Amino acid sequence: MHSIKPISQFLSALFFISAFLIPQTAFPLAEKESDKRSDIAVINAMADELERSQSKLKLEGYQAPYFISYQIKDNAYTSIQGKYGAIVDSDINRIRRLYVDVRVGDYEFDNSVRGRSGGVVPFHDASSVPLDNDPDAIRAVLWQVTDYTYKEALTQYFNKKAAIVQEVKDKDIMSFTKEDSHTFYGPELNLTFDTAEWEDKVRELSSVYKDYRDLINGDIVVTAQKETVYFVNTEGTRYVRDEVLYSIDAQVSTRAEDGKKISNYRNFYYVTPEEIPSVNALKSMVKEMVDETIRMRDAEVLQPLSVPALLEPEAAGVVFHEAIGHRLEGERQIDENEGQTFREKVGESVIPPFLSIIDDPTLKSFEGKHLMGYYPFDDQGVPGERVLLVEDGVLRNFLLSRTPVNGFERSNGHGRASYGRAPIARMSNTIIESDSTRTKEELKELLIEEVKRQNKPFGLLIKSMRGGETNTSSYNFQAFRATPVVIYKVDPKTGEESLVRDIEMVGTPLVTINKIIATGDDYAVFNGFCGAESGYVPISTIAPSILVSEMEFQRTSSKKEKLPLIPPPFFDSTNK
Repeated sequence: MHSIKPISQFLSALFFISAFLIPQTAFPLAEKESDKRSDIAVINAMADELERSQSKLKLEGYQAPYFISYQIKDNAYTSIQGKYGAIVDSDINRIRRLYVDVRVGDYEFDNSVRGRSGGVVPFHDASSVPLDNDPDAIRAVLWQVTDYTYKEALTQYFNKKAAIVQEVKDKDIMSFTKEDSHTFYGPELNLTFDTAEWEDKVRELSSVYKDYRDLINGDIVVTAQKETVYFVNTEGTRYVRDEVLYSIDAQVSTRAEDGKKISNYRNFYYVTPEEIPSVNALKSMVKEMVDETIRMRDAEVLQPLSVPALLEPEAAGVVFHEAIGHRLEGERQIDENEGQTFREKVGESVIPPFLSIIDDPTLKSFEGKHLMGYYPFDDQGVPGERVLLVEDGVLRNFLLSRTPVNGFERSNGHGRASYGRAPIARMSNTIIESDSTRTKEELKELLIEEVKRQNKPFGLLIKSMRGGETNTSSYNFQAFRATPVVIYKVDPKTGEESLVRDIEMVGTPLVTINKIIATGDDYAVFNGFCGAESGYVPISTIAPSILVSEMEFQRTSSKKEKLPLIPPPFFDSTNK
């Protein structure tokens, strides 16, 4: 099961999530930048231990590794959480984590299984790298983990050789792609964040919630984070890059009269302190979100139904991500446990002909909004590339890591993982393009026409989305679901829009996407985290509004509870 969620869903585990920051540097930079870094001892230690392992690591009577890579992710962050005008938590932390890939055999046939090599270290502390730039201490951890991973790789290699005695392989595919080497040293960036100043701002921002009697919870979390990624491999690739991100996350919840919990959120991302709006501007945005949430208490509760639906850009992006995006990831085309929806469809029409899909990790922003899916290198040391996946409805390519797929024998820089996980092909910045667009007003008119044509009582307008999930496995049904936050019912007679709630989208991928009959000219961004086998990685979708002739909705499941028996203390007249 794979899911996409906004960053606010992961605040409690923020510092264990890697590679979600927006770089401030251009790519590439000259190697001479290395002399300007105070932490050059880290990558030098990695390179020295890599060379030692490459030349000496070999178990007597067995093969030496043909490929080794080291990656260290150094994550430093400050996170401040506020509630009702007070600080709940203020935390400063830093950690370095290591991932080692050791491969035995050769590029044609190695120890990897379904694209992933062995060597996930079972003892958590072993992958923790010293924070001091002490070469001996760093190399000692690399030595320990490399030794373990090599032995695991040998075991995996011989198990794989034994398995092919009985397994039937339809095609011979290389185990690992050959890639060019790259050298990149980014400038050393500083995290600018005054904790005391921001604690005061969080108090002021979160005090907004005290003005709302019907809220049952409200949080503001401000996070400043710097991540440095160090990477070396035996092919000669070496890179260091710094990334910085400032995020502001607001979440609230209320409860309707029927006892159903209603939640809402806003996420804001910035790469420099200067970009962050004033406290008053932020308060206005938070108030707008809370007002929207309170109005949803009185929204009509819908039963399961199937009607035409107009999805605004954020919601459209989530649907494409879940219904199509995961099914275009490379490893899913060679894994027999996967449904392999598009494996044999290259060159065939798979979605409406006026639509194209591109995935481009080289994009830093779109119309001034930062894209979480940007990166100069993936987690296998390959530069991220723009990939035309679907052109005018026709499938052209897949998202590829260094695991080859039938007909595609090189990576396009999409091998991604959170640290401690083996990278696989994942989405980055997924862009939905249409060559036949309409204005917002025209789309609504088309929605009403479609509702009347089908003789439906109303259509639905999906304004925003909390997230979604999909199942791509062969042993289960091929389906997806997505959870809207703000939904309106559209009356076909008057065009009037009224809030509704307690339903979520469900469907099968090919059927749903091919029921798109029109798109808007209002492209916008959804930023979030996508969870799959290689962990949670940051992604973005850029999509226009889409009009779907028929979409199925089911009831959401959540516990009903009685409303609070007395009001919040700041609304209790006896306390005045």
